[in-house]
Amino acid sequence: MAVRAHLLLQDALLALVLAAIGLGGTRGAAELQHTSVDALGFALVVAAAATLTLRRVWPLATLAGATGATSAYLLLGNPYGPVLISFAVAVFTVANRLPARRAAIASGVALLVLLLHSAVGRSPVGWAGLVPGSAWVAVPFAVGLVMRVTREANARARAEQAREYAYEERLRIAQEVHDVVGHGLAAINMQAEIALHLLPKRPEQAGEALSAISRTSKEALDELRATLAVVRRSDPSGVRAPTPGLARLGDLVDRMSATGVPVTVEVTGTPRDLPAAVDLAAYRLVQESLTNVLRHAGQASATVRVAHEPDRLTVTVTDTGRGAPAAPNAGGHGIRGMRERVTALGGVFEAGPAPAGGFRVQGSFPL
Repeated sequence: MAVRAHLLLQDALLALVLAAIGLGGTRGAAELQHTSVDALGFALVVAAAATLTLRRVWPLATLAGATGATSAYLLLGNPYGPVLISFAVAVFTVANRLPARRAAIASGVALLVLLLHSAVGRSPVGWAGLVPGSAWVAVPFAVGLVMRVTREANARARAEQAREYAYEERLRIAQEVHDVVGHGLAAINMQAEIALHLLPKRPEQAGEALSAISRTSKEALDELRATLAVVRRSDPSGVRAPTPGLARLGDLVDRMSATGVPVTVEVTGTPRDLPAAVDLAAYRLVQESLTNVLRHAGQASATVRVAHEPDRLTVTVTDTGRGAPAAPNAGGHGIRGMRERVTALGGVFEAGPAPAGGFRVQGSFPL
């Protein structure tokens, strides 16, 4: 309601300005065209401008009123003048706010009514007024229509952009959930197998494996809650787990070591604060690579190398297993997901058999 009142006020001010211009400009037009304007003519000038007060509420009624006042003004033999500005604004409004077909029909009828003065009125220019009279309809109609089409195209583009952003956001969240759940379940599965194997003969060691399962599941659930809180855009508890990053690499290595996969970490260069997106992507690359080692490499060890360079961060994960993961891109999200994470940040991703055997994954992130 407040917005509508604001628009009415704007249009009322426009009508007032055009009425003032019409009263002053009509006198000058009469002198230039060697004719005169009586009180009724000035009243019609004001009436044509006054109709614009409701132009955005009732555009067709505004056009009808402006057309009637302007046509009557010209039929009485008054000179061409600022009254046509109010008429042109009414045409522009119809073209700008109504569907093209309705606007064209309404503007065409308005043009025919406007040109009556050339055939039956006392216009000083007679039939010579057809061309300028038509221009006062054609030009504002074209401008209004172009602006309307442009506005609608921009609205569609914004809506499409919003849909694309929402789709990309869903893909990003899906990738996060895949990485969190996939890694957690792979680790839990391996620890459960260890517990089952040890339970008959060494139950005390099986208890350690069960403790590792409990710890791993809790960490995975905490990280999953933090990820899903992004989808909800709010966290009622007010507590969120910290965003995963290379600072938590030690916890990740401990979880993997508990499953029986020895992991060695080598860090070169001087560690520093990383952009959040790069820090998260690097962590996820290591997490997914180690999960693939657990799933596909068999009895193997892994080495994680983190190289801090002046203008980039390079993360490499190499294992001593049986080679490439089985069908890494066939319907899965592992290798493909890592590649998308790295390239989305302008980095370079490589994955394939290592020269000395096993499998090697590397992501290089520009800083």
